[in-house]
Parts: sequence; structure tokens; C-alpha cells
Amino acid sequence: MEIAKIMHAPAEWVEASTPVAEVARRMKDGDIGALPVGRDDRLIGMVTDRDLALRVLGEGRDPGKTTAEQVMTPGVVWCLTGQTVEDALHMMEQKKIRRLPVIDDKKRLVGMLSLGDIADAMPRQLVGEVVNAVADHHA
Repeated sequence: MEIAKIMHAPAEWVEASTPVAEVARRMKDGDIGALPVGRDDRLIGMVTDRDLALRVLGEGRDPGKTTAEQVMTPGVVWCLTGQTVEDALHMMEQKKIRRLPVIDDKKRLVGMLSLGDIADAMPRQLVGEVVNAVADHHA
């Protein structure tokens, strides 16, 4: 099955200079746990709800002055609309990530793929193996 058939679309993203207070508001309003971060028409990282908790609140930073770039996880692992869900699962398992931005053949962000999306579309045994691998404690 192709990723494009089960991903969430459209996908939101934020500029690197966006204050994290705005990032948190957008995540709340959209009921989402992560937002890609971009600069100069390129994705450069991801801000997750965990990043906000640990790198903003946990470090006592001012959410109005701290930017997405300052707390994001740098680098973006992504997948293509035409790839298979199995390809995405393998990537998620290997990189221990729960969400993947989805780009099209023009390198434009068109959606997000989460473990929840996959759980709704794929056999339980396959999803269970990946969730176990992704949720495994980091060393």
C-alpha cells in the first residue's frame, strides 16, 4: 500500500523563527504532536510535544522568545508519497521515530504519516512489531 493512501494531508509546518508559544498553539489547535520546521524552502528539523516539554519548560525558557529552531530536533527523516507503507515502517523502526513528513516528487511537504495512521491501515502483528521497536528505550 502506498503512503499517500493513508497519510494525513495537508501537513502544517513552521518557520525556524516561529516562537514556541505559537508552535504549541498550532499543535493544540490541530491536535498534533509534531510540526516540521523549515527555512529557505527546506525542512530542517521537527518540533515535538516532547521537545516543548523538555527543552522549553524543562529548561525554564521563555516560550515567547524561544524559537522553533532552538528546540527542534535537527535533521528530518522523510518519506515519499509513492513509497510503500512497509518502507515507512522500516524507516520508523530503524530511526526509532513515530512520525514522518511525506513529500511529493517536487520535494513539497504534502502530508504526515504517523504510527496511528499505519495502525489503522495495516495488520496488527506488523504494527505491533514496529511499535515495540520504536518504543524501545533508548540507550
